[in-house]
Amino acid sequence: MLRVEEVYDTPEFASTADVIVIGAGIVGTSTAYELVRRGVSVALVDKGIVGGEQSGRNWGWVRQQNRDMFELPLAMRSLRRWSELRDEIQIDLGFRRDGILYASNDGKKIAQWDAWCKQAREIGFVSHMLSSAEMSRRAPHGGPRYTGGVWSPDDGFAEPSRAAPALAEGAKRRGALLYQNCAARGLELSAGRVSGVWTERGLIRASKVVCAGGAWSSRFCKRHGVEIPAVNVVGTVMRTSAGVNVINGCFSGPGFALRRRLDGTYTLAVPGFGRIDLAPLGLKNALRYYHNYRNDIGKKLKYRLSKPWFEGPEASATWQFDEVSPFERCRVLDPNPDLEFVKLALDNVKRAIPEFSDMRIVHAWAGAIDTTPDLIPVISDVSELPGFYVATGFSGHGFALGPAAGELVADIVTGAKPIMDISPYRLSRFTDGTSIKIPEMM
Repeated sequence: MLRVEEVYDTPEFASTADVIVIGAGIVGTSTAYELVRRGVSVALVDKGIVGGEQSGRNWGWVRQQNRDMFELPLAMRSLRRWSELRDEIQIDLGFRRDGILYASNDGKKIAQWDAWCKQAREIGFVSHMLSSAEMSRRAPHGGPRYTGGVWSPDDGFAEPSRAAPALAEGAKRRGALLYQNCAARGLELSAGRVSGVWTERGLIRASKVVCAGGAWSSRFCKRHGVEIPAVNVVGTVMRTSAGVNVINGCFSGPGFALRRRLDGTYTLAVPGFGRIDLAPLGLKNALRYYHNYRNDIGKKLKYRLSKPWFEGPEASATWQFDEVSPFERCRVLDPNPDLEFVKLALDNVKRAIPEFSDMRIVHAWAGAIDTTPDLIPVISDVSELPGFYVATGFSGHGFALGPAAGELVADIVTGAKPIMDISPYRLSRFTDGTSIKIPEMM
C-alpha cells in the first residue's frame, strides 16, 4: 500500500453542515478548503483516507503545458493557487516551479506542440519551442539527439503524498470537519432535492452535497439515477533508486515521463499507457470512447476481465443505505501495477539517459484514473437533483488542476461569479446534443 501523510479526524461526529464533500482527494480537499475560506461549514467524508487513491498515486506533475484549450485557463489558475497555498496554510505541499521539458524526434508531435504554443499565447500562457541545438543544451547529456522540444519554465510539481493531506489539514484549521473511513452510502432527499448524506456512521444533514469521489463517482451517482460517462484507466507508476541529478523538474522523452523527487529518487511512468479492467458501467459507456480507441490513446491501452467486474467502482449491483455499501468493502482501491509497463519505462529511460544505467525500481504501484470521453472534467451542478454537484472525470489531470477546481466548485455551490467560464465542464454536454470533441492533448 502506498503511504501518504496522516491527517487526524475530527473527534465529534456532526449531524449537520452547510455542505458535505464526498471524497478527500485533491479535488475534494481543495473544495473543502475553498468553501471554509468563505465561511461555509463543511463536512469532508471519505470511505478510506485522505489522498489514499489517485491523488496520492499520480506522477506529481503540475503543468499548464499541453493542456486542452478548454482546460488551459483552469490549469493557469491552478498554478497560481499552488504558489499561494503554502503561505496560506503554512504547510509544505512539496510544490516547486522547476519547469517541465518535453523532447521528441517525431516531427508531427513537434508541429502539434508548436501550434498549441501559438494558441496558448493568445490567452496569456507562454512556453518555448526548442530547436535540436537548444535541446542538446537543456536535455540530459549523453542520450539521443532530439529533433526538438518545448520548455515551460513556470510549470512544476508537488508531492502527491503531501498535497491532499496538507489541504485537508488547512481546511480543518479553518473549521472543516473531517471523517475518514466513513463511507457515504447515498443521498438523503426531501421534496426532490438534496437534504443530506447517509454515511456508515449515520445521517449528516446538509442542503448541498459535492461528489468528488474520483474513480467511484460514477457508481455513487448511478445509485441516484445520475449518469456520469466515465471509464477508469489503471495507470502504473514507479519510484526509482536515487540517481544523478540530470534535471530538477520534470522531463518527458520518448516512452517515459520523469520527475525528480525531493529525496533524490525519481518518479517514472510511461505516458498514456494503461489498463482497463472490464466492468459493467465501463462497458455501458464504451461507444462514447470510439474515437479514443481508434487513435494513439487506444493503442496504448490493454484490457482484462477481473475482480472489479463484481465489486469495483464500475460494478452495477445496487445497495441499501442501511447496509454495508461497496465503498466500505473497498476502503482504498489499490490495483496491481502492470509489470510490463515497469520494464518498458525503465528500458526507455536508460536508453535516453545513460547515466541511469544502474537505476532500479524500488516500488511500483497503480491507481485508477476516472476518464471522460473528451478528457475534460465534469465540474457541474446536477439539474435533476437540486443541491447536488459533481467534480469528477479529471482524466489524469486532477492533481494539477485540483486547487483551481476547488475554487470553481466553491463558486458554483455558493452562487458566486465563477472564476472562469464553466460551460466546457457542464455534465449536460453529454446529453444536450453537443458534439463531443475528439481529444488532442493529454
